[in-house]
Parts: sequence; structure tokens; C-alpha cells
Amino acid sequence: MQDIDLVEPIGLKKAKHLDELEHKGISEDDYKPKLKQLQFELLKLQRELSEQKNTLIVVFEGPDAAGKGGAIKRMVERLDPRLLRVHSVIKPSVEEYQRPYMWRFWQKLPPFGQTVVFDRSWYGRVLVERVEGFATEKEWKRAYQEINAFERMLTDEGAVIVKFYLHITKEEQLARFKRREADPYKHWKINDEDWRNRRKWDEHNEAAEEMFQNTSTTCSPWNVIPSNFKWVARVKVTKTVVDTLTERLKQKS
Repeated sequence: MQDIDLVEPIGLKKAKHLDELEHKGISEDDYKPKLKQLQFELLKLQRELSEQKNTLIVVFEGPDAAGKGGAIKRMVERLDPRLLRVHSVIKPSVEEYQRPYMWRFWQKLPPFGQTVVFDRSWYGRVLVERVEGFATEKEWKRAYQEINAFERMLTDEGAVIVKFYLHITKEEQLARFKRREADPYKHWKINDEDWRNRRKWDEHNEAAEEMFQNTSTTCSPWNVIPSNFKWVARVKVTKTVVDTLTERLKQKS
């Protein structure tokens, strides 16, 4: 295994902190054709990937209501479902809790030629588990090194890892929470845990920023996406996956 070098997260260089990110919109006339073209490019890349000894692993983190689910949906909706899995990560089951932390994620990794998307991931150890006290300080501090070694091992075996942190302002999160509560078709998306997490906004931001400092590496850097405007986030996410996968497959040829 090669040495692990840290790099600055992509998208956070101008802003020192998450709440200093600049959020910009996009018109519908720009959004729809751009997204459609990117989806088509990703579909072609998926077919190319299926013939390679590579895998694509896409990781999503971010505060509640940041638009992770919507970004994932638009990124994968035109892809071949036979070559794709999406996992929404919740708290460990009894079986998972009785095993080493990374065990449950190993079970979900794709075979060569296929793609997996994680809606939340192993980074929960240094995010929510840290903030809520589900992991001891010794455990979550140790996890930085464990995660870097895990991802380095995967990339050495041909995995292409693309990591996203979608961030919204605290005001935008409140507005989205209220819309979810008022919409009977989206009411299931909001619960008491979301409101409790909101009360620790600063603690969650601090944990995320420290996570970037310790786990944004040359083999798998973090992409921080300002997501107050959902259309912008969806285009940036899909374009980043297309660009990253294109570059990696080009290196193989």
C-alpha cells in the first residue's frame, strides 16, 4: 500500500468553513439539457466500466435535507440497474453491531465492473457517532486512519471513489423541514431525530470540517457542494462523477 497524502477538499478552498460557502442558482433552461447530457455520458461510462477490472464507489454525506437523495436519484436514473446498487445507511443492526465497524460496509462493496452509491457511509463514525457520543473519542479519532487505509486499499485494487459532502445553510434547512412537515407525500422524510440533529448544527459542522482535514486524500478527495439550489448540486454531482470516471478509465487505456 502506498503512502496516504492529504489534500484540500475540492470546493472548500475559498471558504474556511462550511457556513461560508457561496450558493448560486441555475436557470431551468440551463439545468435540464446539462443534466440530460451528463446522464447520457455517465451511461456510456457505465458500459465501459462494466468491461474493466474497476469499480465505482460514490459516497454522499451532509446535513439532513441537504438534497442527497435527489442528487443520487438524478445521477443514477438513466443507468443500467443491473450494474448498480444504492445503499441508504442507517444505524447498525444487532448483527452488525456485534462485528468490527467496517464489516457491514465490506458486505456492500460491488464486484468489478459495477457501481455502488452510499447515502451516508462509514464516515458516520467521525460525524454523527462522534457528535452524539455513540463512539468514544478514542474510536472516532482512530477512525480517520482506518478509513484512509480502507479507501487506499480499495483504490489500489482498482476502485474509483468519489466522495460528496452536500451542504446547505441552517436557514435553508429550516425551510425544507417545514415544507416536509406540510407535505403529506414527504412527511416521512422528517422526524424528531432530524430536529435534534439541527440543535447541534455547529458541532456537526466542526466534525465535518475536521473530517475533511483528515480524510481528503489524493486517492479519494472530498467534493464539497453548496446545495441551497438543488439543480446546481445535481449537475455538479453528476459532472464530477463523469469527469472523475473519465479520467480514471483514460489512465487504464
